[in-house]
Amino acid sequence: MIGVADLVVSYPRAQRNAVDGVSFIAQRGQLTALAGPNGSGKSSIVRALLRRADIASGSVTIDRTDVRTLSHAELARSVAVVPQREETAFPMQVREYVALGRYPHLGLWRTASNVDESAVDDALVQAGVADLADRDTDALSGGEWQRVRIARALAQKAPALVLDEPTTFLDVAHEMAIFELLWSLARSGLAVLLVSHQLNLVARFADTIVLLSEGKVATSGTPADVMKADRLESIYGWPVVITRDPAIGAPSLVPLRRPLNL
Repeated sequence: MIGVADLVVSYPRAQRNAVDGVSFIAQRGQLTALAGPNGSGKSSIVRALLRRADIASGSVTIDRTDVRTLSHAELARSVAVVPQREETAFPMQVREYVALGRYPHLGLWRTASNVDESAVDDALVQAGVADLADRDTDALSGGEWQRVRIARALAQKAPALVLDEPTTFLDVAHEMAIFELLWSLARSGLAVLLVSHQLNLVARFADTIVLLSEGKVATSGTPADVMKADRLESIYGWPVVITRDPAIGAPSLVPLRRPLNL
């Protein structure tokens, strides 16, 4: 599991902490979502997890081991990450790209074994991109590219998977496909931590939502606990109503138009 305890992250010359005393747990077998307005600290928590942002106080742990005590290779074997934006330096075959996820297990000198090849095959199947294995990465659609990036992360065979806005710029069908995939990966036993602005999709698929505001946890719990109109209006500064998803009954946010000044 991923544990965040009283985490504080600050940046030089910033007027306030980017993350200010945040605590939550992302359990194995569950999909945990970090949500909140721009600048609320979501990506800074991911950077702290990856040791790309200094932890001023508190801790981030994976299976109760502080990430600051892990080597970079140990960290990569413990958590796989799909960052918000990524482009390859040059085109390569999808299978070769996904095989990069085995690097934490191979290091500089060891050649790929049958175990590594099997891990790549499994990742391609899990992410639903086995039919793209021989394609070049620059010939993929946006949705295909996102799934291939997830496949590379799955090839790491880490117990935790972290994704930062994985559905940005995707259409409705690809958004739904990605969220369905992440839900199934969580049910397979991974601890899946997702950063997303898509509150309605998060409410349909997440087990737990951690809603951030100005670097702090504004509220957390099940989608039904978190998706309250008055709370969301206060955090986002916009009038909303909460309805029910007609398919599964999950809470659904509808932003309102402000009255026109006639």
